[in-house]
Amino acid sequence: MSKNTVDTESFAFEQSLAELETLVQKMESGDLSLEESLKAFEQGIKLTRGCQKALTDAEQKVQKLLMQNGELTTEPFAAGGEEPSADRGL
Repeated sequence: MSKNTVDTESFAFEQSLAELETLVQKMESGDLSLEESLKAFEQGIKLTRGCQKALTDAEQKVQKLLMQNGELTTEPFAAGGEEPSADRGL
């Protein structure tokens, strides 16, 4: 695998997101030189693309898991651990 591709099986989403946040803070501080800023920006783009791919792959896995009889079924999201049927009185 080349350095430009992301293996989503071993991709550390949370670590990449933390690295991205650190890069943004460094860039916003204004303490980086132009060259350092460009390198940080390039690294940030790579991290962003990796995170986006991981999120897309996760969404596809969820859709696959929700497929029943060849049709996509959806269930309402219940915030706070509520049962979805509680809102419908079932």
